[in-house]
Amino acid sequence: MLIDKPVGWTSHDVVAVVRRQLGLRSVGHAGTLDPFATGLLVVLVGRATRLARFVEAERKVYQTTVEFGVATDTDDATGTVTAQLVPESWPTLPQLAHAASQLEGVQQQRPPAYSAKHVNGKRAYAMARAGEVVELPPVEVMVHALTLQDWSPPHLTLMATVGRGTYIRALARDLGTLVGLPAHCHALRRTAIGPFAVADAVAPEAVTAAVLRSPAAMVGSLPRLTVTAEERRDIGFGRAIAQREAGTGHVALLDAEGALLAVAVAHEGRWQPEVVLEPAA
Repeated sequence: MLIDKPVGWTSHDVVAVVRRQLGLRSVGHAGTLDPFATGLLVVLVGRATRLARFVEAERKVYQTTVEFGVATDTDDATGTVTAQLVPESWPTLPQLAHAASQLEGVQQQRPPAYSAKHVNGKRAYAMARAGEVVELPPVEVMVHALTLQDWSPPHLTLMATVGRGTYIRALARDLGTLVGLPAHCHALRRTAIGPFAVADAVAPEAVTAAVLRSPAAMVGSLPRLTVTAEERRDIGFGRAIAQREAGTGHVALLDAEGALLAVAVAHEGRWQPEVVLEPAA
């Protein structure tokens, strides 16, 4: 299901409300949103929770406001101010666009100190809150596009389309660095994940069984293959089935009614089930 996460809520808060609304224990989410952020959170229930990594691999779209002239220890508006600077003149929109273009493509990004990354078995944010100095190594991320929308100094509104693991807070910080100013992520809203849009989402308290989507819809970006009754039995036991046509990567295996049986990966000319949603009886 698609949830519009309110400001101040954690992703775990949303999951807790969905559990209560549906009376289910097996509920999870794909792609965490920080409490200060709002927008689209994909929530999965039952066996479909095992599909989270495929949803998380989708491109994500965010609308964000970057505030220049102020840096914080969290790289967002909830943190403690660490630097301030009011320039004699603000960067022009073309200058900001040039700086943003340098952050597109494959990047080595340093995650914020206040992040969920693990350092020696501890969460980075827990170490930072305890007063420890956290130095996280850069990680490779993909920034598909940064589209500038409005520049009203000191606030820049832009749309960011990014790959998995990209921190918008870090993009805001790094954009400031490129124009010689401290900066942080002032506001953040996720508007899309792959084929899913926040316009189709509901509030957590409005969740009912009617808003549940099929497991097949959760992996709608994957190629699809309808299998035979004999293949269905093999898939239910986790056995690979022959490829009718050469393929690579992952594929969604469906029964004749379109229900998702499994997600399989190509291996030596066969489709090897990786996540089985319908085990053999």
